Amino acid sequence: MILFTLYSRSYCHLCDDMREALETLVQAVPHQTVVVDVDQDPALLSQYDELVPVLVARKLSAEDGVVQESEAQPAGKQLCHYFLDADKVKAFCDE
Repeated sequence: MILFTLYSRSYCHLCDDMREALETLVQAVPHQTVVVDVDQDPALLSQYDELVPVLVARKLSAEDGVVQESEAQPAGKQLCHYFLDADKVKAFCDE
């Protein structure tokens, strides 16, 4: 299973667009998407402020199970920001 973490903010139409595009693209892929509001965490805000939306992905093992939003910050591979890069997402899913 793949965990997609979308670093976002509540008033960002690009963030909404990326989430919708991601969900459409990966419908057939076992995944979980967690949306994290960067404005709620000073460290995330300083890291991603002007880059949101930022999509990070990592592969989960069967033992990982469902990830809670508060646990969605482990390292992963940054796939894109501002707009969904479908080629990078597909390549990551196929790895």
